[in-house]
Amino acid sequence: MKIGRKITGGKYVKRRKKKMFERARQPRVIKLSSVDKRKKIKGLGGNEKVVLLTGKTINVTDLKSRKTKKVEIKNVVETPSNRFLARQNILIKGAIVQTELGKVRITNRPTQEGIINGVMVE
Repeated sequence: MKIGRKITGGKYVKRRKKKMFERARQPRVIKLSSVDKRKKIKGLGGNEKVVLLTGKTINVTDLKSRKTKKVEIKNVVETPSNRFLARQNILIKGAIVQTELGKVRITNRPTQEGIINGVMVE
């Protein structure tokens, strides 16, 4: 909805309030730490969502050999969407992290899925 006033001077009026299922939750920030911490969140229809709170391991897929390994994350190298997130070691989709196997790009949304997946970067 537009904020402010119309050209004629009239106010924009909200149609209705948000319902409980339309409300947004507090944004989750997943930091690199020494342990993986997860939490279950109640969803609609009795469903449960597992979310990640802190992370240390990543499932790395090598696209050439089609093998997946679980390795430990050493450091966040860069985050293309926001360079300040890399400085704070925050894990989001698209971030490039340093592992024992080399540089890996995170390919999923850890805040939504509860695990971290990635692919090797040349």
